[in-house]
Amino acid sequence: MKALILSIFILLIFPRLTVGRAGMIHAVEDPLVVPNNKFGIHIIDENDLEDARKLVNSAARWQNVFDKMREMHLIPIVRLATIQQVDSWQKPSLENTGDWVRFLNSLNWVIKNRYIIVGNEPNHAKEWGGAINPKEYAEYLKKVSEDLKLASPDFFILPAGFDASAPNSRETMNEEVFIQRMLEAQPLIFNYIDGWTSHSYPNPGFSGSELASGKGSLLTFDWELSYLKSLGIEKKLPVFITETGWVHSMDGEIQKLISPQSLGSKFKTAFELPWSDQRIAAITPFILSYKAEPFSPFSWIKKDGGLYDFYYDVQNLPKIKGEPVQINSGQILTSAIAPIVDAGTYFHVLLTLENTGQIIWLPEEISLVAGDGNEIAIDQFMSAEIKPGERGIGLLRGLAPNLPGSYSGRVRLASRGQPISPEFEFQIKTVQVLTADEALVNMFTNIRDSIRAKVGSIWYNLTH
Repeated sequence: MKALILSIFILLIFPRLTVGRAGMIHAVEDPLVVPNNKFGIHIIDENDLEDARKLVNSAARWQNVFDKMREMHLIPIVRLATIQQVDSWQKPSLENTGDWVRFLNSLNWVIKNRYIIVGNEPNHAKEWGGAINPKEYAEYLKKVSEDLKLASPDFFILPAGFDASAPNSRETMNEEVFIQRMLEAQPLIFNYIDGWTSHSYPNPGFSGSELASGKGSLLTFDWELSYLKSLGIEKKLPVFITETGWVHSMDGEIQKLISPQSLGSKFKTAFELPWSDQRIAAITPFILSYKAEPFSPFSWIKKDGGLYDFYYDVQNLPKIKGEPVQINSGQILTSAIAPIVDAGTYFHVLLTLENTGQIIWLPEEISLVAGDGNEIAIDQFMSAEIKPGERGIGLLRGLAPNLPGSYSGRVRLASRGQPISPEFEFQIKTVQVLTADEALVNMFTNIRDSIRAKVGSIWYNLTH
């Protein structure tokens, strides 16, 4: 299973800011209702993450990849694929969805929404085992969605992007016809998706105008949504343009194609005009790095590893800071404290903390708040940076009550004042603090009482 997984994942990424919301919330979040940086890029190699981070952010193997993306402020969109055969991609099996579910659900994702694209351009025969079958694809999409949602409602299901420019032929099927036949097979199929995937390429020949509209343009997504509406689909579907972009001459290596130097202005216009549509959640042009045929003319990185000028042009475009919803949760596992504390004085408690959420805990953002029935004063709290899935140490300085006795400390971890952990309880025992004179008097009093007790015992023995 592990070898298969490594060969079939494709990552697409769009940026985020490490800002989270406290608490455990389940069910997918609408990515359009929070500040969202929609700039992204399409990669097939996780080693491209560093170049991707520089491109899509204005201002970082699979769990390791996700953790690295978390640090780089990148969000993964994972596309499920199969194994490439001689002339086509292997058709997926309904019986294997459980393997996907177990694997994908085992990961600690970067944000609450777990973006999953089910397949790729199934209106091409080569993408479905050599034979186009809308009915089978609809059944597969429904099964994957059901199984993933059963494991976690946080999975955000996206259908495969279609080749909108494909005609009806032996090897391809018109997108409208394919969608119609999907609906004939599964009339409620749109109940099983949360957004829409679009391959909005500037055709013909991946060389069309950035100002063109309609099917086969940068506005293909708009045509697709209008077509869905004509079929009676009223559901709000945030758009993920996971493939788009122009082919270029590779600095003159391929004649008659546009020069890379001219692409910067095209992308600038695209982001400012057609792609400024508020229905778009992400745009991830194809492809960051591809050094061999047939996709090298799409690549943003040269064969020698250098960057084309349009990479820098897009990097310099203004971008907003995204604020996607993240799960922020943790727990206090253990405490260590002196067995006896002087009443009315400061004391320290060493706490073992565990980050069970998705946000990297920074020392200045994590605090302690008093729980119900807390009997001590929280004076200070300090902790180190703790990443998701890791444990660390926190140091609490508290102020003991003025009277001797046993007291309960009840505290919770908090992020920006909001509790993010269950309540944790520890006990302290306080004793009265004596001055030097009081201690001396107390010592002599104890000695006197001890002598009296011994004398009394001797007298008793002599008289009986």
